[in-house]
Amino acid sequence: MTTSLFLVQLINGLQYGLLLFLIASGLTLVFGVMGILNLAHGSMYMVGAYLAWYFVEHTGSFGVSAIISAIIALLIGIFVERTLIRQLYRRNHLDQVLLTIGMIFVFNALQGILWGNDPLGVSVPESLAGAIPLTDVLEYPVYRIFVALLCIGIAAVMYFMINKTRLGMLIRAGESNREMVECLGIDIRKLYTIVFAIGVMLAAVAGVAAAPMSSIVPGMGEHILITCFVVVVIGGMGSIKGAFVAALLVGLVDTFASVLVPQLSSMMIYILMAFILLLKPQGLFSS
Repeated sequence: MTTSLFLVQLINGLQYGLLLFLIASGLTLVFGVMGILNLAHGSMYMVGAYLAWYFVEHTGSFGVSAIISAIIALLIGIFVERTLIRQLYRRNHLDQVLLTIGMIFVFNALQGILWGNDPLGVSVPESLAGAIPLTDVLEYPVYRIFVALLCIGIAAVMYFMINKTRLGMLIRAGESNREMVECLGIDIRKLYTIVFAIGVMLAAVAGVAAAPMSSIVPGMGEHILITCFVVVVIGGMGSIKGAFVAALLVGLVDTFASVLVPQLSSMMIYILMAFILLLKPQGLFSS
């Protein structure tokens, strides 16, 4: 592998890992605080991508589309939590799995009704359509660098919110001892609504960010969900820090495996997961 190819794959791996973190952070946040195993989380990634395409077509602005899509995803999260997820808090994980699998079918059906089943695409915004030269013969797309920086910025905001704000204090308390939080007079249901809506919005924002980089196709959420579960398991269920580190590891391993051992690339992240769980059965940073 040449130095130029190594550099490109390194950047690709980090960028992919940061995008995975954006999705996995919402998944692990919901599980860590609410104890809900949300298998429909990947559907929110798909919804974000389709919303981005729809509003770009109608507004002509990717920025406006991203803002509208994020707001709609937040509202979807509030609606789903209050009407469906709220029924699961005192039920076992099997009930959670059955309901959220059902939600996958519902979202996929709605996607087909609203937008059809043909592959769609979103153009890269003109302001981010250029490329940065890495060497004399090698360039890297500005948009991919923008997505990586966006993910880092969101990760920084999440770190500040969870560690430095009152909401973050309540989230950490709810994760550690939800009964005590209720005894202190905190409306735990309102906290759960906020957490779930944030998780949904993070997945949808990842879908919006990924829309100009890949085709928008039916069922795209299920594939990314499997990878995100690998990230969450490696990082430790409920750990945001673990999700960040694990997402970068998975992104790098998956990217380099596709180049170095393409015949084994589809299984390398699972080998990585098995190896880490042998050393740390609870994940790198268990909650």
